[in-house]
Amino acid sequence: MNTLTCFTLTVTDHVAHLVLNRPEAMNTMHPQFWRELDAVLADLHRGSDARALVISSTGKHFSAGMALETFGGAITLDDRSPEGRAAVFDLLTDMQATFTRIEELRIPVIAAIHGGCIGGALDMVAAACIRYATRDAFFCIQEINIGMVADVGSLQRLPKLMPLGLLNELAYTGRRLPAERALECGLVTQLFDSHEALVAGAL
Repeated sequence: MNTLTCFTLTVTDHVAHLVLNRPEAMNTMHPQFWRELDAVLADLHRGSDARALVISSTGKHFSAGMALETFGGAITLDDRSPEGRAAVFDLLTDMQATFTRIEELRIPVIAAIHGGCIGGALDMVAAACIRYATRDAFFCIQEINIGMVADVGSLQRLPKLMPLGLLNELAYTGRRLPAERALECGLVTQLFDSHEALVAGAL
């Protein structure tokens, strides 16, 4: 077992299981999250004996999405100067590339989603091959609610997974998509009654 700051990674019977393990922070995606995820995916692609990857989570929600600190510290969201715009561009390009690693991984990826799958978390699971969820799960393109664009992959990948009209509604309103509706529209392919059953089914 490989324990990281934001994840736990195990490989059993050729199945890798990557678990988001910061439930106290609702598994938000802060700078360390991005560094660790990118490194784990690169390692799985290059040298693991895993033949499939399951991504699941801990706590009440799968993930509350992007942590605001991701945009703070060394990089400030400054669109008034060329340097600031370049820094924002580079940051978003790096995050997009990390989720593209999921999409282009040499092995199939199954996302096991419970509770809230919000903002950047929806970007992440949209890059997976298969999405399973618990019946209490919900999905939300959160960015519109804080005056941002969903720019880490949702608007590019979701049109291939669900009706465009429904996607437009979610992107413009920021409302929640319940698991049952996600199943009806094809975003997820199977629902489970509990988190334990979800993870077992995905594995």
